[in-house]
Amino acid sequence: MNRLKNASPRILAIGDLMIDHYLWGGCERISPEAPVQVVDIARETTVLGGAGNVINNLVALGAQVRVGGVIGDDENGEELRSMLRAINVDGEGLSLQAGRKTSKKSRIIASNQQILRYDRESKDPIAPQSEEALLSYVGRVIGECDIVILSDYGKGVITERVAQGVIASAKASGKKVLVDPKGKDYSKYRGAYLLTPNRKEASEATGISIRDDESLRRALLMLKETCDLECSMITLSEDGIAVYDENMRRFPTVAKEVYDVTGAGDTVIASLSYALACGLSIDEAAPFANHAAAVVVGKIGSATVTLDEIDAYESSLRQSTSDAHIKTAGEIAQIAARLKSEGKKVVFTNGCFDILHVGHVKYLQEAKSYGDVLIVGLNSDSSVRALKGPSRPVNVEADRAYILAALESVDYVVMFSDETPYDLIKNVAPDILVKGGDYEGKTVVGAEFAGELRLVNFVDGKSTTATIERINKGSAC
Repeated sequence: MNRLKNASPRILAIGDLMIDHYLWGGCERISPEAPVQVVDIARETTVLGGAGNVINNLVALGAQVRVGGVIGDDENGEELRSMLRAINVDGEGLSLQAGRKTSKKSRIIASNQQILRYDRESKDPIAPQSEEALLSYVGRVIGECDIVILSDYGKGVITERVAQGVIASAKASGKKVLVDPKGKDYSKYRGAYLLTPNRKEASEATGISIRDDESLRRALLMLKETCDLECSMITLSEDGIAVYDENMRRFPTVAKEVYDVTGAGDTVIASLSYALACGLSIDEAAPFANHAAAVVVGKIGSATVTLDEIDAYESSLRQSTSDAHIKTAGEIAQIAARLKSEGKKVVFTNGCFDILHVGHVKYLQEAKSYGDVLIVGLNSDSSVRALKGPSRPVNVEADRAYILAALESVDYVVMFSDETPYDLIKNVAPDILVKGGDYEGKTVVGAEFAGELRLVNFVDGKSTTATIERINKGSAC
């Protein structure tokens, strides 16, 4: 994950752009006119859908995105352009085709469940002039891009001429092309780096019923050979992702709660492309895409995912390294704000934590029990010396931070160099501030910025000072 932070790869996304339109409301009665639900609409939202959802995901991850597509000269087309501008994506690569309907899918959501969808769109292949305009644009910009995505929703933009033209231009420029395919005939994608069909799509395209590892391997190999791919991939929903280049590997995932799988495929291809464009191998990119998809299916509607959300998901699985839990003061302020916006209760405590012992562990476990996320402020080496004297700390700050971050009860560790964590507490503004029981009746620095102060009693006889004394005396601990 650290290799992806502050990265800004340049990605060209081409495909069927559409608008996802949501009507949100509640249902408390059945219509007297017909046996159907009556939904009282409370609010209305629109987001980019189709290839637009891929673009949204790329932007959320931090990519610089160029877009290629064909839309109608209509009200929906202008709305789509405006939505792209709102996320700082240039619409230069969008061609207008007279008489074509820009895709808009409207969904009625009642009590967080989709009960109806209706569409307005054109599905015919785009005109030869539109193909020419799109390929001309790709030829002009592909040299400035790190990777290319073809997002085919079967609405007519990714014709065989467009697909093969883009793949040829990409190969000439040494760029990978990733394809989210549609239909049963994948021949038009021949020569791409990889395709991302799901299990059902891959079964239909290969004629192989994927039921076990052997049938999965045969389907992967058939796709690789018939489509002349560098790497073959099949997404397996809750079973993760399977990859085949020289051999087959499976990358499992765990989605904690599944609310809506809408757009999960868009998230997979966006996150795969992002990771590969940042220089990760396919064996590194596939788990990253798995985790991104696992976050998205826990949301309603076509959703996006950020690096922070993926980081938090990996942390919840304890699959991240300790380094991933160590943050700067600026990062931790942003993380705390995001967590609170999600309704999470943030707990903060601080200390030197020089020689970690059972007293520390029990203290941190109790602190974590007061909320959802525990942030630990750690005194830097210079701060410890100012408090404890020139012989301390025994363990340097990097070691202390790494060990703390490995504890199950600790979600994040952040270093501070001041004698007190006043500024840190002010920026985090925790829901609960935790200190040791020896602060009973005393003023606690930063308490005014916390929602609540709680004191935790220490374990008798357990302290770093006592441990050092026993070591010096050569006595048993």
